[in-house]
Amino acid sequence: MNTADLGLPVDVPSTALFTDQYELTMLQAALKAGTAGRRSVFEVFTRRLPDGRRYGVVAGTGRVLDAVENFRFDADVLRYLRERSIVDEATLEWLAGYRFSGDVWGYPEGEVYFPGSPIMRVEGSFAECVLLETVILSILNHDSAIAAAASRMSSAAGSRPLIEMGARRTHELAAVAAARAAYVGGFASTSDLAAGFRYNIPTVGTSAHAFTLLHDHERDAFRAQVDSLGRGTTLLVDTYDVTEAVRLAVETAGPELGAVRIDSGDLLLVAHRVRQQLDELGARDTKIIVTSDLDEYAIASLAAAPVDAYGVGTQLVTGSGHPTASMVYKLVARAESDDPRAPLVPVAKKSSGGKTSIGGRKWAARRPDADGVAEAEVVGTGPVPPELADRQLLVELIKGGDVIAREPLDAVRDRHVAARDSLPLSATQLSRGEPVLPTEYLHTPTGS
Repeated sequence: MNTADLGLPVDVPSTALFTDQYELTMLQAALKAGTAGRRSVFEVFTRRLPDGRRYGVVAGTGRVLDAVENFRFDADVLRYLRERSIVDEATLEWLAGYRFSGDVWGYPEGEVYFPGSPIMRVEGSFAECVLLETVILSILNHDSAIAAAASRMSSAAGSRPLIEMGARRTHELAAVAAARAAYVGGFASTSDLAAGFRYNIPTVGTSAHAFTLLHDHERDAFRAQVDSLGRGTTLLVDTYDVTEAVRLAVETAGPELGAVRIDSGDLLLVAHRVRQQLDELGARDTKIIVTSDLDEYAIASLAAAPVDAYGVGTQLVTGSGHPTASMVYKLVARAESDDPRAPLVPVAKKSSGGKTSIGGRKWAARRPDADGVAEAEVVGTGPVPPELADRQLLVELIKGGDVIAREPLDAVRDRHVAARDSLPLSATQLSRGEPVLPTEYLHTPTGS
């Protein structure tokens, strides 16, 4: 079963209203001007990575495909637009029959990207492409930011698994998307059941401090949990005194106790003490899970600690200080006329303040060095050099309006590991630095 077919309730009838009003007012004006049907090419890219980041992670592509497929102006949506006089009747009539019939190319989900990378390319009439700007950007900006933070955290964690547990720190629907993006970036599981239901991500969870506080004695709480969930459960040991709680935990569950969780204090020091105590009590196989406002730097600082897994919430779902990937959606080429055979001409915004862009429909390839390690992100227009023909990054996602590139989330997750491993070793350093690959531009005449 394709879990994407399960769906989730949203606050509006379809994805068509996940947009800004000016998309519709531009459509109305273009329809009146006779330019709405002009063949156009839009591209998603970012001009820069967040300060100090060495690479970005493409995430949310699968959700974009779902959103485009569900971008429909049904009767309720049209009634809303009509009652508020957002667009005129001619535009409403056009919207009633809206179906995206163009093509979408993009970096496959899980791939890494750099400044200027054409992460997604949307081609079709101006009218049908411009309407998708906001929903595409809202998905890619959010999910890519979360996936990038997750990737840094998973790199810092090494072989130790990471648990996503940030649902209570963000919007309820954003939490589901964040769990998905975290899984793409290397997390092993989530505490959010909606994410497990929607995307088949492994879910975990045992108890909070409230469960311990509910009982007259900590021992009673531990006994109730073990009786219910078995000796392999994880007991939370920092409600009162950690040392006493660890003693009670092993006494209650025996050496078969699955794990203990530490959620406060000096995690490095406490983890060492707990490991020593567990070993002395004969619970050598009992694992230690740590939580408590972790980010990639805190995880890296615990590399030498006897920790077996990390639970991460707030810092993950807020992108570890960078909650957006700053991607933009720009028109880069359009036909000279309304003739379907008219050649494309490059167009680009020219302004001060670092907001310029490069016109023309682009391709992208990643050039390796003699050892097979990536050394540059090459972006160009026109013919692809023969030496880069088998290194191209964009794949076809939608053809003639039909989604053709859905894939299992585990395949996306594996792709990210491979993509990250293909970069220079400095890509995973947490110290501040420039993007690990430079972006090189090849300007040749744009094809039609």
